[in-house]
Amino acid sequence: MKQFIVAIFLCVAFSALVNAAQRKIAYERGEKIFVADVDGTHSKKIADGALPEISPDGTRVAFNTEGDAKNRPGPERHIAIADVASGKVTVLPNIPSDNCFGPVWSPDGKQLAFSIMADKAWQLGLVNADGSGFRFVKNAELRPEAFGAPEWARDGKSIFCHDLDNIYHIDLDGNVLKKWELSKILTDASMNGGDRLSISPDGNALLMDVDCGSEHERKNWDGPQPAIEKLDLSADKAVRITGKDDYVWEPFWLSANEFLCIIQKEKENEASIYRMSLDGKNPKLLVKHARTPSASAP
Repeated sequence: MKQFIVAIFLCVAFSALVNAAQRKIAYERGEKIFVADVDGTHSKKIADGALPEISPDGTRVAFNTEGDAKNRPGPERHIAIADVASGKVTVLPNIPSDNCFGPVWSPDGKQLAFSIMADKAWQLGLVNADGSGFRFVKNAELRPEAFGAPEWARDGKSIFCHDLDNIYHIDLDGNVLKKWELSKILTDASMNGGDRLSISPDGNALLMDVDCGSEHERKNWDGPQPAIEKLDLSADKAVRITGKDDYVWEPFWLSANEFLCIIQKEKENEASIYRMSLDGKNPKLLVKHARTPSASAP
């Protein structure tokens, strides 16, 4: 009986190791999209584009294409999905704009939320992963550009986003469920349009990019120092988790105690992807000279 129990335990442990090894990350480097194992090894290019996010099951990567618009100034960007196994890329049809970016997966892998330029304003769009069912997420009481940098809540029925002044928790019809004023939860920091949100595995906290207000000079760096804060959604309190001398941004929650991010160290000209503990310590280099990391679900 004891041997049988030991055998069962070993099988479960082996299964857990296999599942852990199967986790994948996606990232961009030089306008190309790559997929790798979660430790950064066995990387392969699967598409040209930007702002990739790997699906929860690790089989697909959503991203936006990059190009110059033909009939207007500015970029032309479309939402696309690459199949990890085959490398086949599908540009999603029936989206009423040629300027969309930053797709993020719903927890069940069935929908994407992204930013879309329409009616001369940035808005939030939703679409099914097969390209059907596109719709805008609007709120009549807020200006159109209020909803940016979307991040799905763990319930799959609501979204977090921000407008530079506030973080919102909204339902899929655009109704505001809760709002946090950045001036009240951040101390000497602010957010910009490219700042990212990432929800914790238990759905109780957000990691967020911030721009530090304090003067912190560094050679060959233009702009404020980037840092990462954690917002406790129930306590309505944000705390900085990265070091006072660190230049860290683009967080993506990896486990209960770790997250992916990019770090640019002093005297370096490019950022690289690291794995870091939630206390902001012990960063581990995964991929050099790469950015916008995301990971499949455990």
